Order: sequence, then C-alpha cells, then structure tokens
Amino acid sequence: MTIEQLDISIKNSKNILLVSHINPDGDTLGSMCGLYSLIKDNYKKKCDMAAVSDVPTTYNFLPNIDKVKHISKFDLSREYDLVINLDVAALDRCGDSQDLFNRAKHTINIDHHETNNNYGEINIVEPFASATAETLVGLAINSDWNISRDTAICLYTGIVTDTGCFKFSNTTQRTMEFAGKMISLGVNPSEIYQKCYESNSKNMVLFQSYCINKAKFSEDDKIAYTIVYKKDLEKFHNNGEDFTDGLTEKLRAIVSTEVAFVVKELNSSTSKVSMRSKSKDIAKVCSAFGGGGHKLAAGAVIKAAPEHAVELLLKEIKNSK
Repeated sequence: MTIEQLDISIKNSKNILLVSHINPDGDTLGSMCGLYSLIKDNYKKKCDMAAVSDVPTTYNFLPNIDKVKHISKFDLSREYDLVINLDVAALDRCGDSQDLFNRAKHTINIDHHETNNNYGEINIVEPFASATAETLVGLAINSDWNISRDTAICLYTGIVTDTGCFKFSNTTQRTMEFAGKMISLGVNPSEIYQKCYESNSKNMVLFQSYCINKAKFSEDDKIAYTIVYKKDLEKFHNNGEDFTDGLTEKLRAIVSTEVAFVVKELNSSTSKVSMRSKSKDIAKVCSAFGGGGHKLAAGAVIKAAPEHAVELLLKEIKNSK
C-alpha cells in the first residue's frame, strides 16, 4: 500500500521538493540525488532539491549534486504539491525547510532512524535498513522503476557511507544484495570508495591528527573524546570539507574504547556532538539532549559551551544502561 501511495503522490504532483538533513552526509545526499534521478527518469516531473547546510565537497561527484540549492535560495512562502524528506529523523533536522514541509499539499517521510516519529502524511521508515538509500533501492525494485547508472551511483554511495564500507553492524544480507544490484547497473565500488574515503585534503588529515593527538579518555579508557573549536578549523583553513567526517570512528577504533564522541563548538554557548559506540545504546544518551539517531551512531546539539557539554555527556553516558 505504501508503494502505491508513493506512486500516486508523485503522479499527482506537478512540483516536488526533495530535502536533505542538516549537516548532510552521504546517505541523505545520495538518497536525495538518487530519488531525483528516479523521479526524472520514471515520472518526468519537475523536481527541486534543497540542502539546509553546505554540501561537503567530498560529494561533488554525485550525479545531479549541482542541481542542489541551499535553502536560502528558496521562497519559503511557496506551496509545493509534494515535499519528500530523506534521511531526516525529525522535522527539526531539516532546518528552515520546515516551512516548506508544513506548507506543502502533501508530505512524505522516507527514513531509517529508529527515533523517527512518523511526522509525514506518508511515512516509509525502515529501522532495519542500513541506510535510507537501501530503503529507496527496495522501493525502486518493488515499483519496477527504471534504475539508471546515475541513480545507482547515488544510492550505492548512501549505503556504503552509512555502513562504513559494510563494516558496521547495520550491514545485512539485504544490504549486500542491494549494493550488488547497484554494482550490476554500472557502479564501480573502488571508484566510489576513493571518492568518499581517499580524497581528503592534506589539511583535513593534519587536522584530524591534531584532534586525535589531543583526545582525552575516561579513567578506564572506555570513553574517548575530543573537542573541535572554531579556532581549530580556522587554523587548518577548512575550505568546504567536513573536517570532522570519520573522526569519531577513528576514536572508536581504539581497542579499549566502548564509546567515542566529538564535541564541535558552534558558538560560545552551543555545541554539536557526534557519538559512536561498540555496544551501548547511545541514541538514548543523545535523546537526553534532544538528539537521537541509531543505537551505535547518534548525535545532538547541546546548549552549552564545549567543556560543559563534555561534562554533561560523560555524566549521561556513565548513568545510562
């Protein structure tokens, strides 16, 4: 029934908006650009794509990424026939595009986060999926849509980045089967890996080395964390790259580490946390600060300076079961 609803919603819409989440990653961007291609190829519909944060240059290789516009370029009073949020766990995760979502005639929420509260008119939420892109592959196959090589590149990228190149525990048999399907359509896995993980600038590598070098640990070494200050980013001349991408995973890779997190200073009284775990449910930890995500990968924005945010996080981690 959901597939039929999706099909009817797209068919009945003259103008469609696709939206990615704040601080976009490979899954939200791959899913958005992938669905853009699917709609263009199978429905020939007018379609816009909105980013509510700057798009990391890492993903400049994605087909149709050049058609993504920053939300500041949109008329927020416009009424779209259909707005589709992709990989957006909660409505406040789509920033200023909330106005367009709330104003739209119809809305669809396509996601894979356990914390998603089904805020759309139509909700296609698969917590068992490794990535929203995996959910889209399933929808495309079951809808008998034409899947072009461009679409396959986008959706494969979403899957590979949200599974850490199939290393994370969210990787399932279906994940591998769907990734294999994308490869059969022309995706070059080695090329995508190089684009996503071997295209870092010298400054980014030096920056992450600096952050790891000043990392701190709990007394039992089970918690590892580092703070990223605005002055740190300025020192290493960040030029559009997400310098913190993969940093939390590097801290989690330490054999004694159970939970790792990176606290990034947004301003003097606000910090952003990215957290990873090997077994502890950190979605619960982050939900205490209004955030969320997955059991082993979550995040939040905390109304506190970085040092105070660290104190709050350490207390919450130690008190959580």
